[in-house]
Amino acid sequence: MPEMPEVQGLVDFLAERATGRTITKVTVAHIAALKTYDPPIDGLVGGRISEARRHGKFVDLATDAGIHLIFHLAKAGWLRWYETVPDTVIRPGKTPIALRVRLGDGAGFDLTEAGTKKSLAVYVARDPQDVPGIARLGPDPLAEEFTRDALAGLLAGRRTQIKGVLRDQSIVAGIGNAYSDEILHAARMSPYALAAGLADDEVDRLYDAMRTTLTDAVATASGKPPADLKDAKRRGMA
Repeated sequence: MPEMPEVQGLVDFLAERATGRTITKVTVAHIAALKTYDPPIDGLVGGRISEARRHGKFVDLATDAGIHLIFHLAKAGWLRWYETVPDTVIRPGKTPIALRVRLGDGAGFDLTEAGTKKSLAVYVARDPQDVPGIARLGPDPLAEEFTRDALAGLLAGRRTQIKGVLRDQSIVAGIGNAYSDEILHAARMSPYALAAGLADDEVDRLYDAMRTTLTDAVATASGKPPADLKDAKRRGMA
């Protein structure tokens, strides 16, 4: 599953390649992936992409029309970028493509999902907070305001295993199974330790490990095209 560093890498790539380009066509190939109906998906057409942002594991493409294209890649989803989008006809049910976006100069991207279990989610919204998964997110662990004391406050009173706390998107946004393991290994901490039972020095180690692990992973992902990001994650965890 793409986690915060890989999603940030995608956002950085889209900020460079897609920002300033106009959406000319959006094709939904897997209707179940589209989770919203108002605004309509066609409301994106004609809008110029003004910004690419990340909310936890969600990618948010804002347009100058005041409408956002937001997606969550789930376990097996990914983004495939084209400098020239192919003219081949997308056949629903016979392709891993869930959504295709064409831009004004011929470039664009597909959102794809491997396997038979489909969980990739696409939203069209006027405000990112209208997306339930974003509205429920906890703080971003790389945000400036996410201090050591902020982490301690989140852990206080939680008599649940620390790995589950790190993976809970409503507590801390963006961390999944792989990076929670990396963080806990770097902090020399058992995944079964209870969050509320951590001593002050253990909270210190956890905070430092979280910031260092995620900062390094984001730096590794930055500047890589989507096709290379998964391999970068594997190499970084080798």
